[in-house]
Amino acid sequence: MEKGYVQVYTGDGKGKTTAALGLALRAVGAGLRVYIAQFIKKSCYSEIKALERFSDLITIEQFGAGGYIRGEPTAEDISAARRCLEAIKAAVESGAYDIVIMDEAGVAEFFKLIEARDVLDIIAVKPDTVELVITGRRVSETVMAKADLVTEMKPVKHYYENGVLARIGIES
Repeated sequence: MEKGYVQVYTGDGKGKTTAALGLALRAVGAGLRVYIAQFIKKSCYSEIKALERFSDLITIEQFGAGGYIRGEPTAEDISAARRCLEAIKAAVESGAYDIVIMDEAGVAEFFKLIEARDVLDIIAVKPDTVELVITGRRVSETVMAKADLVTEMKPVKHYYENGVLARIGIES
């Protein structure tokens, strides 16, 4: 693979994880190997089922404690986030993956499960051959400053405002 960069997909609009998964799909088409670590999430979302079909090239692991975080995170939430960071660092340094995706890292940082310096430490050890993708609302300015590409998803209009909940295969 050519030189790998650091990409950030952030903002309050829909599509951050979707964009990262689209990149993973494109990478598989080129024969690249992808590691996806999901902070906070712990559920059988449709993408988990779909990515099982590409298990020879995509590894996906969830590190959520199993619930939404409201208020202060639990010790279990923090421990799960620490395990996620360790797994990401190992994947980045292993040489086994061309792309590593830190899904919902921005949210994990916002809820103080991890700190910006944790993400910066991973960026610092990233080999030139690895593309690192960081997703989530509220990615910190310090992390975005270190990124090579930052895309902000901005909500303009969403059917959620009209009471439409997450639909299987579209939002979940």
